[in-house]
Amino acid sequence: MHAWPTPQVPELPGFPAAHPVRVHDSSTGELVEAAPGPGARLYACGITPYDATHIGHANTYVAFDLLVRAWRDAGKDVAYTSNVTDVDDPLLERAEATGVDWRELAASQTALFREDMTALGVIPPQTWTGAVESVPDVARAVAAMLESGAAYRVPLEPGAGGPTPELGDVYADLTADPRFGTVARLDREQALAYFAERGGDPDREGKKDPLDPLLWRRERPGEPAWDGGPLGTGRPGWHIECAVIARDGLGLAAGERFDVQGGGFDLLFPHHEMSTSHLRVLCPGTEGAEPAGARTHVHAGLVGYEGEKMSKSLGNLVLVSRLREEGHDPMAIRLALLAHHYRTEWEWDETSMPEGEARLVRWRDAVSGNGGPSADATLAAVRAALANDLDAPAALAAVDAWADLSLDPARDTSADEEGAPGIMARTVNALLGVRL
Repeated sequence: MHAWPTPQVPELPGFPAAHPVRVHDSSTGELVEAAPGPGARLYACGITPYDATHIGHANTYVAFDLLVRAWRDAGKDVAYTSNVTDVDDPLLERAEATGVDWRELAASQTALFREDMTALGVIPPQTWTGAVESVPDVARAVAAMLESGAAYRVPLEPGAGGPTPELGDVYADLTADPRFGTVARLDREQALAYFAERGGDPDREGKKDPLDPLLWRRERPGEPAWDGGPLGTGRPGWHIECAVIARDGLGLAAGERFDVQGGGFDLLFPHHEMSTSHLRVLCPGTEGAEPAGARTHVHAGLVGYEGEKMSKSLGNLVLVSRLREEGHDPMAIRLALLAHHYRTEWEWDETSMPEGEARLVRWRDAVSGNGGPSADATLAAVRAALANDLDAPAALAAVDAWADLSLDPARDTSADEEGAPGIMARTVNALLGVRL
């Protein structure tokens, strides 16, 4: 699957070796170095394309765009992989409800997502894989889990399974992963509640444990299905899809770790817990070494609207495409997002766009001249803010202070530096993704 075009990212003077990028690890609650080596590898969970892209989505992908930009500014070789869940129950349900073929719905909303990400200046992943195109790889992975005893079959209801109903659905046996539970660190009661609320099936008869997740859903009448070889016809479960795409997109070998797995906070459990568990089983460590998986899990806060979490199921969506259609500058939309720390929960309201637009106008006015106040301290402050858990509000405040000084008619201009406005424009472009 082809991603969207890569925006031009200018190079900045200096090298921020004094500020390694640190992020909040959702598993431990600690601030840790996001990528301690010379390279940096990120897997961010993508969209299910049945109504893209709302402000909550944009908030998440802009947050991880900041991480990629900070890493690149620090001179790291960044490998970034993501996915598109272009076949899943919610997508099929929306297609049926609207009378649109599920493939057309997925394709149209994926295309819209590409347009929104391009407009917002988000750097695309190098590897962007759809669930449909990953089916053969997922089927092989699930077959290997069955063979190793890390998965088992569950009998089907009458009418399911096509010509081979005896093969059954395939579920992961979580007892095969002794580290299960170390990502979200929930007690069993919490885990069961979230599992039921967020797409799990704890009451499915025939499972060894209520938390065991689906790996391969057998063919049902009216649903799309693919040849899974020894699995029978069907389609992948959600968690195994991401595990396989992360493994293959980042080129993980047995026991190989990558730096950051990310997404919205509601993905911490069950999705990231389950997908990490599958990855550990698929890529075990050798001779007592740790299995594959992310060193750090990073999650963006959820965005609300009109008193509720913004979600497709509730229908309370503020769409990026609709804001663009109304004539709002995508850079103002981006600034409205950056005004909030990525980990906070906040609510989009009638002040969000006017504040973003006002800031954009002020910044553009401030960089319109040839000379201005030195940009050195502001560049250092923006770098330091992003290194401190991607603190975009602090970075914006630093640029605001420079803009206020630049536009102050009473200031002393004797120390102005030629080219300083250009450095500021490149700073906010390269590090904050805002084109002035």
